[in-house]
Amino acid sequence: MASKEFSGLCSLVSSLSESILCTTGLKMYLVESKGGAITCMFLALFFLGTWPALLTMLERRGRLPQHTYLDYSITNFLSALLIAFTLGGIGKGTHDQPNFLVQLAQDNWPSVLFAMGGGLFLSLGNLSSQYAFAFVGLSVTEVITASITVVIGTTLNYFLDDKINKAEILFPGVGCFLIAVFLGSAVHSSNAADNKAKLSNFTGDYKDGDISSKEGDIVKSKDLESGSSSADNVEAGTAVFLVELEEKRAIKVFGKSTLIGLALTFFAGLCFSMFSPAFNIATNDQWNTLKKGVPHLTVYTAFFYFSISCFVIAMILNITFLYHPVLNLPKSSFKAYLADSDGRVWALLAGLLCGFGNGLQFMGGQAAGYAAADAVQALPLVSTFWGVILFGEYRKSSRRTYILLGSMLFMFIVAVAVLMASSGQRNSTAKE
Repeated sequence: MASKEFSGLCSLVSSLSESILCTTGLKMYLVESKGGAITCMFLALFFLGTWPALLTMLERRGRLPQHTYLDYSITNFLSALLIAFTLGGIGKGTHDQPNFLVQLAQDNWPSVLFAMGGGLFLSLGNLSSQYAFAFVGLSVTEVITASITVVIGTTLNYFLDDKINKAEILFPGVGCFLIAVFLGSAVHSSNAADNKAKLSNFTGDYKDGDISSKEGDIVKSKDLESGSSSADNVEAGTAVFLVELEEKRAIKVFGKSTLIGLALTFFAGLCFSMFSPAFNIATNDQWNTLKKGVPHLTVYTAFFYFSISCFVIAMILNITFLYHPVLNLPKSSFKAYLADSDGRVWALLAGLLCGFGNGLQFMGGQAAGYAAADAVQALPLVSTFWGVILFGEYRKSSRRTYILLGSMLFMFIVAVAVLMASSGQRNSTAKE
């Protein structure tokens, strides 16, 4: 009896919902104009350039990256749910663009698997870059991963999108990114030389990246005298600042090979270069994997499945890393994670920024082409800004470093402008 009553209630709710949507004339929101697509890309650029700075800030404050990433993953997934049930779920869809809830019951598993594959790539890329930030630095990590994404991912998206972007504009934009990569590598090399010189002048005991007990005593004595954290009193960019940062941060980097950071960075870049093409195939079915008559996944449905995969992989890996940490990090536990509330708000905010940033990127890409949407890979512009403001990167560096840094940022500005200028407009009325 109870089962029949529940079934009847579900049917009533479904009928009422459909009736309301029909009578109010609501339609599922889709970005279809070039102007709307560019707006989405600019917002995505800011969001996706900001969340890495928040994760870096927490690592520098000593919070374990496993704890931070678990918090980040929760709100990252919740943002996808919010987008799916609001923009994708409110309003009546069409046959070619079904409502999110309607599409969940359709036989579209080939496209779903592509979307989930994209989520797998993104989760692995984000997790790798979180550790790379400590070794290579926020700005340089973002430059290298963005460049790999543009060179590989944007080229793939151009052909997957049936060349709707203007090639004569798009590929010079890719070239601008490549130039910025070389400038970024030069910035990293110059800044590393500057830091080594600072530490060498700080004490004769500094050799090959090792910090002597004498240096540690100097930093600690300053803490005792001031009665507060030395991070609040030591000027950014000085040798004492670098030593104090190493003592406080969660991931210790002094004395470790830079190849570790570069390997993590290049792996992250390869992963990032694949998730956008996978999402492109999921929403446009260029390989004709869906059965005849089955509509393509909407950007909201694809983003939902994409985020499920991203969330599951992140949870599995980071819970494993709690008990079996990498890179000589201390062991933790799920109980310790739950008790670690220090910085949790910032980690949750980072997840929201990343989730909404990815959603906006995909919404813009569906309208103007995913190759043009990859212009958000100019996010090192934003990350470098936060790196300088929040973390004192390049503070007290040489004139050569400043010239290279300015040249890199200028080239990124040119690159994002050129890629956005290449955007076309997808023919939404074309027969699929």
